[in-house]
Amino acid sequence: MKKKWKIALAVAFVLIAAVAVTAGIKYNQRGIVTVQTGKVARQDLTSLVTASGEIKPRNYINLGANTMGPARITQILVVEGDRVKKGEVVARLESVQAEAEVAAQRAAVGSSEADSSANEASLRAADQAIITAQASLERAKADLDRARIDFQRTEKLWNEKLVARQEYDTRQSALAAAEAGLKEGESRIDQEKARRQQIAAQLNAQQRRVSQVQANLRRASDVLDKYNVYSPIDGVVTNLPVRVGETVVPGIQNSPASTVMTVADMSLITAEVKVDETDIVNVKLGQTADVSIDAIPNRTFRGRVIEIGNTAILRSTGLAASQSAVSSQEAKDFKVVVALNDPPEDIRPGLSCTAKVTTATRNRVLSIPIQALTVRQKGDLEAPVKDEKGKAAAAPVDPVLEKARKEELQGVFVVSGEKAEFRKVETGITGMTDIEVTSGLNEGDQIITGSYKVIRTLRNDTKIKVDNQAPVKAES
Repeated sequence: MKKKWKIALAVAFVLIAAVAVTAGIKYNQRGIVTVQTGKVARQDLTSLVTASGEIKPRNYINLGANTMGPARITQILVVEGDRVKKGEVVARLESVQAEAEVAAQRAAVGSSEADSSANEASLRAADQAIITAQASLERAKADLDRARIDFQRTEKLWNEKLVARQEYDTRQSALAAAEAGLKEGESRIDQEKARRQQIAAQLNAQQRRVSQVQANLRRASDVLDKYNVYSPIDGVVTNLPVRVGETVVPGIQNSPASTVMTVADMSLITAEVKVDETDIVNVKLGQTADVSIDAIPNRTFRGRVIEIGNTAILRSTGLAASQSAVSSQEAKDFKVVVALNDPPEDIRPGLSCTAKVTTATRNRVLSIPIQALTVRQKGDLEAPVKDEKGKAAAAPVDPVLEKARKEELQGVFVVSGEKAEFRKVETGITGMTDIEVTSGLNEGDQIITGSYKVIRTLRNDTKIKVDNQAPVKAES
């Protein structure tokens, strides 16, 4: 019996000693935080902005009706996917009234031109009559000169009593007749000139009439031409929502009833993506981008930024923020257009895509994992004020000092012996998993990289224990 008590006491003593050792170890390890660490190293970094959107041609035009009112489609000369040339007729609309108006105006032009030709012939005849009258006048002048000379000679002979009275009277009558003939020729020329002026005025009025009816014909032809739908560019028919016999209505923008088809210029294909407002400041024209298309897996297409939107787009509605009458604090995006350098032949407008825009690159720079970066208030890093007994003492409230204490500092926790020391750092570009450090750290410095919960709650000068072993997942 005595031996059993000795064994029991020995076992109890061993248990008490084990509990005491364990308690001592736990007491010595109180306040120690287990962390994972890494080292500051140099590497190449690339900053990317990722955004999603869809494939669009750079230039596409919705063709609609340009008629004066609703018109029925009588012919569609293409099918979706056809390539068309600039100026090619792709559809025709019902144009009975327009064709009749053109025919009437053509008849009016023909009639007016015939009247104008008749007036031109009359004007030429009047010119010829004036020439004839001018010649007659010249002959009358010559006859008058001859008759005057004959009368003067006869009058001289009469005075000398060398000719008979009858001869004298005959020469005098001939002179009077020649003077009357001259006046008649002059009057006839005046009449022909007046007649020519009248014909010229009629011709001028008729020519204006011809110009007027020709203008009416051009107007009617233009109206008729609008019943044909032409392709304004070289491209591909990407949308054909109508059929023969349907009616299209002109003048209604963004209405299915006004669109006959869409022709897209597929020579320049773009990826139109929406970039978050926090990243748009880093995107610049000319930057390169890698575009992946959901419908074409395992392939990446190179491109460049050719357009950056200046207006924010509300993420919920897709409308420009300037068009919203209510102020909103919701997230906003900006449109960015990336031109693909070598798009595939089987690409289609509207395909979903993702663009990764390279905004910056750095070679051999100091970098740390992004998760190691944290923020602390300046006051949290200062040692607490203690009284003479070593207890925390309440410091007087100073608004200026209190504001300075709330200043946020960006930095990392560096392993200093067995403690974590907060160190302020300045950063540069951000890569996929790492971020550039421009000041505050040196190559080879050991920093705390995990866990996320530890970094979020870790305080300055906290005792730490480094454990970089990968955690073992419990089997279910």
